[in-house]
Amino acid sequence: MGSCHIPQSQSPRLYITERSVLSQRCYGEDGVRIPRATLKEAQIALLEYLHSTRSIQFVDAENMSKNSPHFLRKLLKKVEIVKDVRRSMSRFLRYHPINEFEPFFESLGLKPCEYTPLLPRDLMFLSDDCLLQENYRVLCEFGVERNKIGQIYKKAVQVFQHDFGVLLLKLQAYQKLGLSQSFMAKIIVYSPHVLIGDIDIKFIKVLEILNGLGFDYAWIKEHLSEKEFYNWSMIFRVFKFFREMGCSSELGGLISQHPWLLFEGSGGRVLSLIAFLLKFGLPMDGICSMFLQFPEIQVSHFVSNIIRCFLFFQEIEMEVDEIGKIVCSYPILLGSCTLKKTSSLLHDLNVGKKRLCKYIQENPQELSKWGMGTRVRPLPDSGEGVESQKLKTKFFLDLGYGENPNMLKKAFKVFRGRGGELQERFDTIVNAGLDQEDVSKMRVRLRLAMYNWLKDQGKAEPDLALSTIISWYWLA
Repeated sequence: MGSCHIPQSQSPRLYITERSVLSQRCYGEDGVRIPRATLKEAQIALLEYLHSTRSIQFVDAENMSKNSPHFLRKLLKKVEIVKDVRRSMSRFLRYHPINEFEPFFESLGLKPCEYTPLLPRDLMFLSDDCLLQENYRVLCEFGVERNKIGQIYKKAVQVFQHDFGVLLLKLQAYQKLGLSQSFMAKIIVYSPHVLIGDIDIKFIKVLEILNGLGFDYAWIKEHLSEKEFYNWSMIFRVFKFFREMGCSSELGGLISQHPWLLFEGSGGRVLSLIAFLLKFGLPMDGICSMFLQFPEIQVSHFVSNIIRCFLFFQEIEMEVDEIGKIVCSYPILLGSCTLKKTSSLLHDLNVGKKRLCKYIQENPQELSKWGMGTRVRPLPDSGEGVESQKLKTKFFLDLGYGENPNMLKKAFKVFRGRGGELQERFDTIVNAGLDQEDVSKMRVRLRLAMYNWLKDQGKAEPDLALSTIISWYWLA
C-alpha cells in the first residue's frame, strides 16, 4: 500500500468505522468512562504511527489500531493530553516507542492475560520477527479471519516459525487431497497442529470415515468448536473401538444423534468411559448397547455422574462385586442421575449404610429418585427394629438381666447397637480366650469407668452423654 503520510487535516471517516471494537468499548478497567471521541482520536494517532512511522502495511496497522482497546486505554493513561488528543498521542509516540506485539496480538483476538506470556522477551518491533509476519500474512490471504489467528498462535506457535513458503506448501498439500480452502481455513483454527510436520494422516482418515458415513464437510465444521483442541489420532481411536464393539452398522445414526461422542474432548471422555466399564467386566457388546441408548447429555456429564455413583457405593461400604453388578447392569441409569451427597442421602432416607446397600441391590431404579434438587423421602420401615429388639432382649436374658426388671431396663439404655451386633461382639471376646462370666461383667463397666476418668481430668464436657463421645470417636 506504500508509506504515504496521512495529513492531520484529513477526515478520519475513511478509516474510523462503527465496526471498530474500540468504538464499542468506552469504559476503562477502572470503570471510568473514556469519551468516544477521545478513543477515536487516539486510534487515528496509533494508525498513523504504525503505518507512517513504523512502515507497517496499512491493512495490518488499521486492524491493530481498531481492535486493541485494552492496549490503547493503557497507552492513554501514559499520555499527557494537551488540548488535542491526536497531537498529544502522536508527540508521545514519537519519543516513546511501543511494544508492537501487544496491539498486534490483541488485534488477533487474544486478551491481555492470554498474550502477555506469549510476548517475545527481547523484541519490540514486528519487523524484527519476519517469519511471524510472513506466516501471519499467508493465513490472512488463505482466508483465516484475523481475530481467530490469535487462537492459532496460542495453540501452536510453531505454525508461525515456518520458513518462507513452507506454510503455503502445507496448505496447498491439503487442498490437493480435495479439501477446500474455506474448510481448511476453519480447521486450522480448531486444530492448528495439522500444519506442523507432515500431513496429519489420522486427520485425513477421520474425514474419510465421516464422509463414508454420510457426513459432509459442512456438518463437520458445524460441530467443531474453537474452545476445543482436537486430537485426530484420539478421534480415530474412538472409531476403532466402536468397530471392535460391533457398532459399525449403527455408527452413522449414533454419531448423527450424538456428535459430541467424537468431538467433546476429541473422544477422550468416551475412551475413559469404555475403560471404566471394561474394568468392571461389562463386555464389548454391552458397551455398544449402552451407547446406542445414550441419553441426550454431554459425555463429560455422563462420566461424572457414573463416577459419582461409584464413589457413593464405596462410601456406603458396598462390596466391590456388588458394585460391579450394578455398574454392568445399569450403566445408563448411573450416568443419567446426579446423586446427592452421601451424608445427605443417609440423613434424608433415615437409614444406615448396611440397609441402604441391601436396598439399592434390590431396588437399583430408586437411584433415579435421589438426584440433586429432588425431595428424598425416608425409606419405609423394614421391621428390622422389632427383630433387633427381640435379639437384644434375648441377649440380656442370656446374661441374667431378666431376674431384675430394673437392671434389664437400665441395660437397654446403656448397651448401644443392634441385638445381633451385641451378641457378635460378646462372642468375639469370649472366643479370644476370656471366661464368659467375666466378659458379662466388664464391658460397660470399663467404658463407664473411662468416661468418669475423662470427666475428672476435664477432658470431657460434663453434660455430654457417653454415647455422644463414643460416636465422635468412631467418626474420627
